[in-house]
Amino acid sequence: MATPDFILDLRRRVGTMPLWLSGATACVHRDTPEGPAWLLARRADNGAWSPVTGIIDPGEHPGDAALREVAEETGIVAEVERLVWVDVSELVTYANGDQTQYINFTFRCRYVSGDPHPADGENVEVAFFPADGLPPMDGRNAAALAAVIADAPECGLGPLPHP
Repeated sequence: MATPDFILDLRRRVGTMPLWLSGATACVHRDTPEGPAWLLARRADNGAWSPVTGIIDPGEHPGDAALREVAEETGIVAEVERLVWVDVSELVTYANGDQTQYINFTFRCRYVSGDPHPADGENVEVAFFPADGLPPMDGRNAAALAAVIADAPECGLGPLPHP
């Protein structure tokens, strides 16, 4: 995954010490005759399927970041319907020793236009899946998508419930 320049600059100053970062998850649905289908991307780095995720740039609104990431990674245009969940990740330690922890904003988004494809090299495959035909995903991504599909009227706070 491409690391934003502002993080590379911070890493030069703080080394591998934990960074508190903001992330956005975009769960995009598209209406089909069979019902809603959900956009997932298969990551180039580990082959895992997930909703579109990314780091929020300094000063960027979380919803704008979610839509930017969707466009950059999948080549489609979407619009935010609403914020569904705010959670905090566990401490993540990357292979190079860098540590981060994320406050993450999960959004329910609606497909507007475009032909989904791996647009920026971060993913090897992008596709829409029906809710009853989702590929396996890790716990956090499966929980985020399950919360969005459940579509409870209020925004959830705290750990994502496990599906």
